[in-house]
Amino acid sequence: MTHDRAEPWAGCLVSGEEALETEFAARLADSSTLAFRVAFSVLRHKQDAEDVAQEAFVRAHRSFRQLRDRDRFRGWLVRMSWRLAMDHRRGAIRRAARELTTIERPPAPSAEETMISDERSTRLWQAVDDLPEKLRLVLVLSVIEDQRVREVATLLGVPEGTVKSRLFDARRRLQEQLK
Repeated sequence: MTHDRAEPWAGCLVSGEEALETEFAARLADSSTLAFRVAFSVLRHKQDAEDVAQEAFVRAHRSFRQLRDRDRFRGWLVRMSWRLAMDHRRGAIRRAARELTTIERPPAPSAEETMISDERSTRLWQAVDDLPEKLRLVLVLSVIEDQRVREVATLLGVPEGTVKSRLFDARRRLQEQLK
């Protein structure tokens, strides 16, 4: 008798699960490249960034049902990717410190232009890495990922004025560091 009562609800539960899966897949398709790019901006290694983005997707899938405001999925996934990438980087630094007793320098590039370019790139990324996390994230999303201030504000869940202020501060600090 109880099975007869539960039977009409079973279809609703299955279709609810399917709808949830469909919504997750659509939101993930819209945001997956952004998650990879955020991870890559932190790690600067394609394979590691792909691994981190994949981990973010798995965690997002596990927790999607509990997400209250699904319209903020992109920001949630970006923050998750950022945190996972930072954790991955910290772990890699700790592993490298344990494994290496001496630091080996890569061979010098053969072309002078390549060397200058690499040096500038290294200095720039080091300066970006030295920024506080809040400033770095805004800079990466708006300048490197070419997101508009409004989009960055939505992704991070902060007012547009805060994004503008952080972006201004990040640029000012970079300029001071690179002098």
